[in-house]
Amino acid sequence: MIRVAIDGPAGVGKSSTSKALAKYYGFAYLDTGAMYRACAWWCLHKGIDLDAEPVNERLITETVGEFFTEGHFDISVDPDDPKVTADGVDISAEIRSSEVSSHVSKVSNVIPVRHVLIAAQRAYIAREASADSFSGGLGVVAEGRDITTVVAPDAEVRILLTAREEVRQARRTGQSSSGVGTENVAARDRADSKVTNFTSAAEGVLTVDNSDLEFSETLDVLVRIVDDAIEEQEYRQYVSNLDDYELDEGDEGLIDGSSFIGGERQAGPKPVGVLAVVGRPNVGKSTLVNRILGRRAAVVEDTPGVTRDRVSYDAEWAGTDFKLVDTGGWEADVEGIESAIASQAQVAVQLADAVVLVVDGQVGLTSTDERIVKMLRASGKPVTLAVNKVDDRESEYLTAEFWKMGLGEPYGISAMHGRGIGELLDAALESLRKAKRTSGFLTPSHLRRVALVGRPNVGKSSLLNQLAHEERSVVNDLAGTTRDPVDEVVTVDGEDWLFIDTAGIKRRLHKLSGAEYFSSLRTQAAIERSELALVLFDASQPISDQDLKVMSQAVDAGRAIVLVFNKWDLMDDFDRQRMERLWKTEFDRVTWAQRVNLSAKTGWHTNRLANAMRNALQSWDKRIPTGKLNAFLGKIQAAHPHPLRGGKQPRILFATQASTRPPRFVIFATGFLEHGYRRYIERCLREEFGFEGSPIQISVNIREKKKRK
Repeated sequence: MIRVAIDGPAGVGKSSTSKALAKYYGFAYLDTGAMYRACAWWCLHKGIDLDAEPVNERLITETVGEFFTEGHFDISVDPDDPKVTADGVDISAEIRSSEVSSHVSKVSNVIPVRHVLIAAQRAYIAREASADSFSGGLGVVAEGRDITTVVAPDAEVRILLTAREEVRQARRTGQSSSGVGTENVAARDRADSKVTNFTSAAEGVLTVDNSDLEFSETLDVLVRIVDDAIEEQEYRQYVSNLDDYELDEGDEGLIDGSSFIGGERQAGPKPVGVLAVVGRPNVGKSTLVNRILGRRAAVVEDTPGVTRDRVSYDAEWAGTDFKLVDTGGWEADVEGIESAIASQAQVAVQLADAVVLVVDGQVGLTSTDERIVKMLRASGKPVTLAVNKVDDRESEYLTAEFWKMGLGEPYGISAMHGRGIGELLDAALESLRKAKRTSGFLTPSHLRRVALVGRPNVGKSSLLNQLAHEERSVVNDLAGTTRDPVDEVVTVDGEDWLFIDTAGIKRRLHKLSGAEYFSSLRTQAAIERSELALVLFDASQPISDQDLKVMSQAVDAGRAIVLVFNKWDLMDDFDRQRMERLWKTEFDRVTWAQRVNLSAKTGWHTNRLANAMRNALQSWDKRIPTGKLNAFLGKIQAAHPHPLRGGKQPRILFATQASTRPPRFVIFATGFLEHGYRRYIERCLREEFGFEGSPIQISVNIREKKKRK
């Protein structure tokens, strides 16, 4: 049973809040203040002069004692009908009159009267532990004076509900229109405080100030407090099942929850300057980007056109954070995918605050370099000139030719060996500071991270562009267009998401070489970096082993999953029936994942993605309270026990959720739980608690009974 004791000054809303709380949980409700009011009404009804100075305390005590011991008094603990009766007559309205309100303190301040009522209140509370009580043994919410310190000092939940005096007076005045007599809360508090303290919380009592809270908000706060108490009580009940069993090192952290791993959302994005690295193909732009970042982030190969999209990275130099943008090689008068790559490079320049132009010192100044300079001058962005492949001091003369470009001092560097990078960055960041613009943001750590994955040419980049309502990634019918994972903040259904557009995953990594091999590795890393994987399939083509391999890779990584069937608009009725048959056979491993059929090209049904993504991530973050989890597993184990194996039947002793993201459950059992029974448990967990779109991991720890000494 859960006992909730709520104290507080007049006009704070104890009664209405306590009744609502009791109804929420199906608990009994005891208004101890009504009991004091009933005593005052009874004394007035019996003709006792409560205005006398001093009052006749002995007569009041005898009258109140008679009221209770001779069966005149009764109070309902039904929160929907908490009436008070005297000799079977409902006096609930009479005890709220102004006459009773002005005299109740005279009765409640008599110490022997308080002793009589405290005993009666404890009896009503204790009665709710019985299975045949109003609450059926669930609990009781009792509110009133001394409830947290004297009447029920050992209650599972003790709360001091308070509010500022002017707020309480306004609430009490507002009640007068409902037939409740208006009283001065300050005067009432002064009178009551002669024998009880309700202005500050005693040790172990939680204070809830609802001065600035709506009624529903106050109730929400109390519900969270009671939920914690229920969880704690149920936890102690179920964890006692392990008392007679040997536990291993590390079990304690699992059992008490101290090793629980949960996700945290972090702060918003930080505005920073954007520095774009541009140049013609194969001059070493991506090598320079990797050198600046201090890691191999961009795909590098000694072949023109490896980088195709504009790819942004978070970077830092000498204490300055900035956004570094790698671009594809810029060429003039090209067609097809090379034209799209050049367009992306020009877009990168327009969106940047400053530019680093990379040229090849070994090749010298070319006509393409000169055309790039014209494009940069037209953009009006400050430019720092980097002459790459100047590998030693003897090669410094190679930079002299590039003075004629009119971009200021050319900085001789070796992106491969790191030579001259510091001086280049000092100059580039100085131009970035002078620009006084911060067009970019560091990758926002608070955004949900979504990886777009699938085999090549299923429409990942097209979907990204459709969601962003602009050309963010190069799209071409040539399979393998995207090489680097592309991070983009995209607003979908009014919410910002961080999308990671990845290269298509190839089936056999060991058969790939060069840029495709490194792209596949980076795609795998992108899945690991994401929280949610949108797994794309080309619905117009037969589902291949490669498709299922991609899906399995995302599931095995423990990421939330949404399955996206692209090009659905190209399918006829026969194709759709074929897909439904495949869903029942080939996708049996992920029947828990939500499925969205859409067209990335036209935008048809892309509006359905946002809810599917939110639901999957909500499941991925979900935690089931330990008490609720064990109660549920107890029910399913009773309904379908584990099969006997070798004359023994494994039994679940205790279970806890060890982590979220994805949800991982650890079950302590007396023996091995077979794979089929674990699947049964997972299916039941999904039916009861949802988890749509999230994988569930179940571990079993087998524990044996302690040996008798």
